[in-house]
Amino acid sequence: MVEDLPIIPKVADSLALALVASSDAPILLLDGHQVVIAASASFARAFQVDPSTMEGCSLFKLGDGEWDVPQLRSLLRATLSGAADVAAYEMDLSRPGRPSRRLVITAHQLDYADPHNVRLMLAVSDVTDARLAERLKDDLLREKALLFQELQHRVANSLQIIASVLMQTARRVPSQETRGYLQDAHNRVMSVAALQRQLATSSLAEVELGAYFTELCDSIGASMIRDHGSLTLEVKSDKALATPDASVSLGLIVTELVINALKHGFPNGHSGHILVGYETKGTDWTLSVSDDGVGMPVGPTPVKAGLGSSIVAALAKQLGAAVEVTDAKPGIRVSIRHQDKALGAHNAAPLLAI
Repeated sequence: MVEDLPIIPKVADSLALALVASSDAPILLLDGHQVVIAASASFARAFQVDPSTMEGCSLFKLGDGEWDVPQLRSLLRATLSGAADVAAYEMDLSRPGRPSRRLVITAHQLDYADPHNVRLMLAVSDVTDARLAERLKDDLLREKALLFQELQHRVANSLQIIASVLMQTARRVPSQETRGYLQDAHNRVMSVAALQRQLATSSLAEVELGAYFTELCDSIGASMIRDHGSLTLEVKSDKALATPDASVSLGLIVTELVINALKHGFPNGHSGHILVGYETKGTDWTLSVSDDGVGMPVGPTPVKAGLGSSIVAALAKQLGAAVEVTDAKPGIRVSIRHQDKALGAHNAAPLLAI
């Protein structure tokens, strides 16, 4: 076959010279001693070298000797010996009185099938502007991340202030019913505030649910549990992460269900335990709130669903999940299940009045 025949060095040189002469990119053709045989006009223009001085000049003596970089020397020697190719070597070209340029150098030995006529094709790309643009982009992204964290911090502080005002107002109003509404509003605001604090202290775009639920339940317990020795609130979660949007919904669900358990599961100072659990399996997950309180009410009249029930049902639907209420014997277990394959088989069971 023709391609298997050795190429005559003179013909190969002619082809290489034609390639260099016609190239719009900065290219050099070097011999085995790194002496310039030919250079493209774009090389001379890009690096401000007199074309008439280039042919027969060592690469390392071009210009003011700025190409004489020890590592580049070593890489080109290795390429000429056949030990390696210079695929994308980056170097800074520093010249007196001129701005430094960032270059990417590629070098390959041409196969002449003649060890006495070694040729090296060296191509140079100036990536200074591209690297500068990348740095500017990275700086902008870092600045944006810092501003976003500051925003989250400010929002968390504002929500904390609103929650404090609600709690102070609740303590002053004479109506027990109004006080209860204000306390519920306080806990709902604290749910979002806890999420904002998680986002403000995290460098990730996702929220660690275990830490979020723990902080949330600590806040609810501090405002609603009088005797922490007799009534306890615990969180058990795997190392699951969720987007901020999903975390808001999950946090509000936990808030509503824990408030419901505290208000209805333990009347008259009844002692007990509330457990918030979160488990994932692939894309499926289950959020549950269970207690060992007095359990489901009995009687001929069904319990009317409250505002909390509507909130939980709406949030679960938004998450593509189903709500299940079961008798824990004692107590109640409410589960929010997201199952990709079996979701259609789950009907949202009504929650108790919240």
